[in-house]
Amino acid sequence: MDCVILVSVFFPAAAAAVYKQWIPNTNFETASNWDKGRVPCASDVVHFEKNKVISVFVRSPHALTDMYLPMSGEFVLASGAGFAAFDGSWDPGCDSGVTVRFANAEDHAWFDPTLWQVVSPGGELEASGRIFSVDEECVPCHYDDVIFQPQTSFRVNIDSSQQVIHLRSITLMGQELNSPEAWAGYLRGPSAPLQFHGNGTLQVTGTGCPDKSGCACGNTLDGHRICTALLRASGRQCPALTCRSPLQPLGHCCGVCGATISLDFTPDFDLQKYRDRLVQALLSQPKYAGVRMAISKVHKAQTFLGLVLRSSIPLIQIVLIDDRVGEQTGAAAAQLAADVMEDVAQHGEALGISSGKMEVATGSTFSGQVESHELSRTTAGTVSGLLFSLLLLGVVLFLYKKGKLRLPTLHIPRPWDRAEDPASPEPAGDKGFDNPMFDVEPPSADPGEKMPQEMAPKDHQVFYLNPLYDASETET
Repeated sequence: MDCVILVSVFFPAAAAAVYKQWIPNTNFETASNWDKGRVPCASDVVHFEKNKVISVFVRSPHALTDMYLPMSGEFVLASGAGFAAFDGSWDPGCDSGVTVRFANAEDHAWFDPTLWQVVSPGGELEASGRIFSVDEECVPCHYDDVIFQPQTSFRVNIDSSQQVIHLRSITLMGQELNSPEAWAGYLRGPSAPLQFHGNGTLQVTGTGCPDKSGCACGNTLDGHRICTALLRASGRQCPALTCRSPLQPLGHCCGVCGATISLDFTPDFDLQKYRDRLVQALLSQPKYAGVRMAISKVHKAQTFLGLVLRSSIPLIQIVLIDDRVGEQTGAAAAQLAADVMEDVAQHGEALGISSGKMEVATGSTFSGQVESHELSRTTAGTVSGLLFSLLLLGVVLFLYKKGKLRLPTLHIPRPWDRAEDPASPEPAGDKGFDNPMFDVEPPSADPGEKMPQEMAPKDHQVFYLNPLYDASETET
């Protein structure tokens, strides 16, 4: 389940645009658009669902007995095309006189990889090649050119999880719209609402990928839509594989047998030149005749201690598969991957590649497991340093908790310590202020001296002498 792409083989690096053409149409003369599997003839009654919005291109004239039209729609008539009432004369091959209904085009989704094909800039379908794309890249990417075939009508559902679906250009009825202004003008016309429906928004930018290291496709947010459509077309399940521990390439819906390579790169890396290098120097060798390759920039989610972080890192992903079966499944792809890794080890610095990792899965009993190889000593040293730092921190905390290590500048309060601490003494210092109208000697600290009655505790109440108050005045 993959789509073929031949850009790097037939076009120079400067022209790295990919042209993807929409396959379905809503033409009147397309037999598959009718429930009877044929185009209506003169004695038939043509029926369009009244609540279905539709745009229909008509190439030639048609005589019909009757026709029910939708409430909202359009007929786009080619030169000389049109409709006429059937005069009752005999029409060879058309004596059925049945109702022929136009098929529902509402379910044709933009993010269905089976509805797109890679073509040349002129729209011609290319033959199968050695370069393919992972599933997310079979749907138009942010810097691709989209072509709707001339002399055709269509209706496409552009429901999306993206706020905006970016494209370099869109060609409709033979006219290329390659600027935001041109596209905005088309959207204001009467046909656009009949051709595009759904919650998505298409935006034409007119610009290609600005980074020589490549650009990610940009369809990750709609990956679930792509896989749902792809699996629905293939029976709702991935194909059975003969290799152990199949690989799961980023952007691909199902596992594969063969090999994957992940490359970290520097600013000097040129994706188009490197793709051409692999095709010419390795993939074209006779021993790899049955091997196919996908190569593109992807974004891999970063993880730490098993947790997926919000950030991601860009890397170059190479997927290699072959046509071998049984125990030999993936063997040729694994060998080519080993050759690629050897080339990286010898020339990686000059190519702008800083490190690489290879994983293989074949049908062999002994080589079916996943194998990984790191080429970057810097990366390995960084990982080792991080693990050593975490180990050292763990040892320090262990010794500290056991009381065998004292950290004078660091105090970590512990709940169980608080429960055992004695009550804190009252803070020292003056607890009041001098009152010139209240001059009373404090009680003696001598335990043998009797405390005055006025100062003695009484039912836990506190008494004090008031010089302005004479108790004798109240005696009777």
